[in-house]
Amino acid sequence: MPVNKKALVIGGGIAGIQAALDIADGGREVILVEREPSIGGNMARLSETFPTMDCSQCILTPKMVEAELHEKIKILTYSEVEKLEGYIGNFTVTIKKKAKYVDESTCTGCGECMEKCPFKADSEFELGLSKRKVIYTPFPQAVPNIPVIDAPNCMMLKKGKCGICAKVCGPGSIDFEQKDELVEEQVGAVVVATGYELMPNERFGEYGYGKIKDVISGMQFERLASSSGPTGGQIQRPSDGKIPEQVVFLQCIGSRDEAKGVSYCSKICCMYTAKHTMLYKHKVHDGQAYVFYMDIRAGGKRYEEFTRRAQEEEGAMYLRGRVARVYERDGKVVVQGADTLSGTQVEIEADMVVLATALTSRTGADSLAQKLGIGYDKYKFYNEYHPKLKPVETVTAGIFLSGACVGPMDIPESVSMGSASASKVLALFSSDEMAREPIVAAVNKQRCNACWDCLVACPYTAIEKEEIKDRQGVTIGWNANVNEGVCQGCGVCVAACRSKVVDLAGYTDEQVFAAINAF
Repeated sequence: MPVNKKALVIGGGIAGIQAALDIADGGREVILVEREPSIGGNMARLSETFPTMDCSQCILTPKMVEAELHEKIKILTYSEVEKLEGYIGNFTVTIKKKAKYVDESTCTGCGECMEKCPFKADSEFELGLSKRKVIYTPFPQAVPNIPVIDAPNCMMLKKGKCGICAKVCGPGSIDFEQKDELVEEQVGAVVVATGYELMPNERFGEYGYGKIKDVISGMQFERLASSSGPTGGQIQRPSDGKIPEQVVFLQCIGSRDEAKGVSYCSKICCMYTAKHTMLYKHKVHDGQAYVFYMDIRAGGKRYEEFTRRAQEEEGAMYLRGRVARVYERDGKVVVQGADTLSGTQVEIEADMVVLATALTSRTGADSLAQKLGIGYDKYKFYNEYHPKLKPVETVTAGIFLSGACVGPMDIPESVSMGSASASKVLALFSSDEMAREPIVAAVNKQRCNACWDCLVACPYTAIEKEEIKDRQGVTIGWNANVNEGVCQGCGVCVAACRSKVVDLAGYTDEQVFAAINAF
């Protein structure tokens, strides 16, 4: 079978960027699709990274710019995959480019439109901690540096009033008539790197989230600590802007808790909570950090030393136990819990509480998996072909996985998976033609009654519906058809077919009987 040597990478976080760069550096073309207005993913929100305490933007931005400038990489932001058809080496992908209402070919990224826009909305990038203009880029280092108009909040698009951005735009790049556009591309391989999101804090009312302004998520604390964040890097209480003198960090909020969240460990919470205590101490020298934890899981190079440093050098007080109640009293956030090591009840009058909420799969992860024909678990994380031997491959040949779409993981793991997926893609593209599996299913189309049991049962989505037409082109019936490029020869369809019209090449009843009779 011929191989189309162009790759599609879905997701512009650090894993997707790494995969795209490695494939492009191997001399192959890449289409990088990101549904947000900029690539960068969750890593772009971070202040510093553990255990080295590197500035996140300092190490991420060069990669973002490199991806934008690479001649082999085509970046489609504010876009989503609508449909994927075909098989390994020969996929056809339909991509929906959402209307930005800005002409990317003429926009210079001068920012005049954003400066003059009179309307504001909550910033998704800042997680509601600040406002942004209705025409905006998510953050100053956004790639591409092209603003997007927030249509639901734009007065011009809603009521036909305003249009100031169009008036001040020198190149005339504002286009209020722009529509969503569908683009078709031919690719040979797909890398899925859609990343993660945090479990909504609204689910944890017992900790005061949504009722107490000074109860925030770990990612919100990250933005407060960032020099490019809403407070310029100064740790301030959201309620009144005061510097908190005591901060309580609560771990495992939603993780390892089947009743209120998910049963799995979110893996990075112990480490980023330790990092948060350090960031807090570095910025509020007289402040005191408290951490309520179940266990400390610091499995990684220099990770254990990092958590010890938070306690021994930075003075964070770790309390092993769960919190029973969080409430407001006299302008303070009171945290009541237990310290199981000392066997005592603990009450802390804190100025701010930070929740280390569970990492979950992206919204719409299941919908995308169904479009791609790949498996996912009950938490909507994508399934590998084999968790030990094929950790970046899926049951659908030609589709590979990278990063936290597989499950919670840290930045080094995500980067490693990005490079691993890229190596698989380059290996696939190393030949002009690809040998397919010779043992594939075949349907006797004269006897097929189109019950579609085989189509439902096939784990590789290798069976499709085929029209039967007369000489005038009128559809008179349907048949099941096996895509030989996708079929892996597992035989599930043979067992599922009640009409017994599906056979595996080399394993028909006659061939099996002949092999038995030969003995």
